[in-house]
Amino acid sequence: MNDTYDVVVVGARVAGSPTAMLLARAGYRVLLLERARFPRDTLSTLLIHQPGVALLQRWNVLPDVVATGCPPIARASYSVADIHLEGCSWAVDGVRTAFAPRRHLLDAVLARAAVAAGAEFREDSTVLDLTFDGDRVTGVRVRTGGTEYTVRATLVVGADGMRSTVAAKAGAQIEVEDPKLTCAYYTYWSDLPRRFRLYEAPGSWVGTIPTHDGATLVGAYFPQHRFKEVRADALGELLGAVGAIAPELREQMAGGRRLERLHGTGDQRNFFRRASGPGWVLVGDAGHHKDSITARGITDAFRQVQLLVERVGDGLHDPRRLDDALSAFHAQRDAMLTADYRHTLTTAGLSAGKHQLALLRVIAGSAELTDRYFSAMSGACPSDEFVTPELLDLLAAA
Repeated sequence: MNDTYDVVVVGARVAGSPTAMLLARAGYRVLLLERARFPRDTLSTLLIHQPGVALLQRWNVLPDVVATGCPPIARASYSVADIHLEGCSWAVDGVRTAFAPRRHLLDAVLARAAVAAGAEFREDSTVLDLTFDGDRVTGVRVRTGGTEYTVRATLVVGADGMRSTVAAKAGAQIEVEDPKLTCAYYTYWSDLPRRFRLYEAPGSWVGTIPTHDGATLVGAYFPQHRFKEVRADALGELLGAVGAIAPELREQMAGGRRLERLHGTGDQRNFFRRASGPGWVLVGDAGHHKDSITARGITDAFRQVQLLVERVGDGLHDPRRLDDALSAFHAQRDAMLTADYRHTLTTAGLSAGKHQLALLRVIAGSAELTDRYFSAMSGACPSDEFVTPELLDLLAAA
């Protein structure tokens, strides 16, 4: 095993593999480490919104995702109270469709793209610790199979998820944290309309997302304080929520069948960690996590990766330039994600107030505003730019 690289990336899923791919394409010697062995599923809403799909296209990886047989998602619907919206997000770099690939397929596609770019990929590899020279991270201590060894690197990238070992060993402090708001359960169902649908009622949220092989993800969100109660009969609670707020969906489900076991979590943490320090940086859920109800995790991971690689550029081997680049990434990551983070917390409150309902009624009367709403949901329209003076005028006149 070669023990010296320009970059070690810890974690080979939707943040780590693209990071390894892009840095390898930039000419750096990259080692990509993954604790699991692929193909391997993971908890996920699956959805890649239009900005994320546009990045896959920019990276020339989208054709491989499409080749898995994942269906495009061109339109979305949202129903709450007496309001029904149906439309689609704005295009991003010519891309107007979303995709929701199963993660055992998507993650393998991304890892293969990293290898094709020149990165070395080691599965079944657990990072045990970081190595330091003073306060600067200089590498990792790894166990692959039964062998422990040290790898030196100029930069260690933690893409190892919400419970990141790299973050813990680097001492990355949580800088923003909010309470958990929801718990979520989902499974896959056959013979449902191939549509992306969202339903909301006080204390409940239900969604469907089409994926591979005729399967549709059917999921439900519940308040965090109900987690123990919901967990005791999660399937019954999911089906009950569907029947209560989406009866037409429940009727359609009666004509199909459940395809696999139930998946779920109550660990829907909301935080920003410090993103970087001397010789280390965090991307994806390692540095920032929010409730999955807005399904922004994969898309925002891709956006962070692109930002990081642009900031690093050709300055990896100049310590001062690298430190400046990582500091800039930290600040720009927070600026890029904070408004959507706050919007997600509002959505995860599972309580559409009268002012929100009044706004949605105005939006429902306009196809243009409806598409703008779904564009804010996807990230094509920044959430802090969604409300325009024209929309406020319409709301005042309503």
